[in-house]
Amino acid sequence: MPSNLDRFKSDLEKLISKGDSLHMAMQYACYPEKVEAALKKQLKDKTTQYLKDLPDFDVTYQRWYTEAQAVVRQLVPDRLADFVRHYEKPKPRKDITFENYRIEDYLQGLRVTRAGYEVVVNKEAAIPQFRQQLAILEAAQAKFESSLFDIRQMLQADLFDSELQAAEHLAKYKFGRAAGALAGVVLERHLAQVCVNHAITISKKNPTIADFNELLKAADVIDLPQWRFVQHLADLRNLCDHAKKPEPTTEQIEDLLAGVAKITKTVF
Repeated sequence: MPSNLDRFKSDLEKLISKGDSLHMAMQYACYPEKVEAALKKQLKDKTTQYLKDLPDFDVTYQRWYTEAQAVVRQLVPDRLADFVRHYEKPKPRKDITFENYRIEDYLQGLRVTRAGYEVVVNKEAAIPQFRQQLAILEAAQAKFESSLFDIRQMLQADLFDSELQAAEHLAKYKFGRAAGALAGVVLERHLAQVCVNHAITISKKNPTIADFNELLKAADVIDLPQWRFVQHLADLRNLCDHAKKPEPTTEQIEDLLAGVAKITKTVF
């Protein structure tokens, strides 16, 4: 099941994709012959369908703007004023020029002429404004992508801390095997994530702590003392998982819990 972060990432990608389509629709509305000719060189016989599928900028933009504005406010709040500025008409505005023409003017179909026929500014002037809005949204996506790893690590660390606290609670009330088994799950998940962090290929379908330990040692992510320490923790975990083995002692459970806590805080 996708996490909230994954859903947000997917929604952001769709929003930018919609923005690309709106940008193309905007250009096509202003330069139909030029855009169609350029597309035919790339899409050939698919051009007609592509143009037919383009969104209606005047109908679609407002919803896109609302959603994009919310993303910018959340991810890059220092760029929010710039984002809004490319949409809203500046106040006061004595004259309408190419520089101060905005997307709001585009949506109103504003066109300024001189002497009744010479075009001073028209809807084409809004294209750079929308392009800047899209660039700000893409910058927000880049910031999100760069921080996503850190966000995932923090969330996972909090989850592991909670699970280890639960294991300590079980140990306190003499449920040693259950405490050790839960700590072992935390260790296994953490080592799996460390392998992902270092782009280590995991070939086994159901890898164990020992498998992850070997992979991390082979990739020089952990040294020999760390490898031996994880191996020791894996042995303690196995002792807890198999009921036919001797009952783990209080000291062994404490060693396992402390060891797992140490690995989750020192091996990344």
